[in-house]
Amino acid sequence: MTQKTILRIAAAISGISGIIILTGVIYPIVSYDSVYSKNYTKLISPLAETTNKVQGVSTTSMNENVDDTNPSTWFTGVKDFSASTVSYYTISVPKLKIDSATVAIGGDDLNKSLVQYPGTALPGKRGDSVIFGHSILPIFNNPKNYISIFTMLPTLQKGDQIFVNYDGVSYTYEVETMFEVFPTDIQVLDQDTSDSFLTLVTCVPPGDPRDPKRLLVRARVVPPTD
Repeated sequence: MTQKTILRIAAAISGISGIIILTGVIYPIVSYDSVYSKNYTKLISPLAETTNKVQGVSTTSMNENVDDTNPSTWFTGVKDFSASTVSYYTISVPKLKIDSATVAIGGDDLNKSLVQYPGTALPGKRGDSVIFGHSILPIFNNPKNYISIFTMLPTLQKGDQIFVNYDGVSYTYEVETMFEVFPTDIQVLDQDTSDSFLTLVTCVPPGDPRDPKRLLVRARVVPPTD
């Protein structure tokens, strides 16, 4: 085999590898709207959209150069997530292969755990326990790694179950609805005290460095049976 032939083969392999890598990186982001996003309610406030236009801020670029491992940066104008005393509980989502993942109440580092938004209801209580989790490109998904734990959150569907163990008590929640918002739509973090709810939050499309939107998966507690 001549050197010229070897170089041609190497170039072909390099080109094919490049295409595979680009497909794995770009396709999940581009295809998100057609595969998953169309199924969600677009609960995006007109006020937020108007504000963005008036200020000349693009909703697809407002989080550039922001540390998205700190959940306090995910919504505009939310309180600081740091806390002097942090307590923990665990959550499992069988469909996503998440098993007993740690949730820090008031934590500020999504590399180390999931984080519950401070001031939201504790599991099993009336109100909404809002939990933030990181997502990355699907090809790097690992439900045991907190940096990628919520990558497949868009695949959840109504009726899927989420299990929480808080203070020695186990709670079962069922997904009721899924919707997208802009980071300026902080009203979605308001409490609904009509029942006990659980909301999982991540950035979408997964792996998109612009972090243009937030996906919220809201579940309701299942009453225990006798």
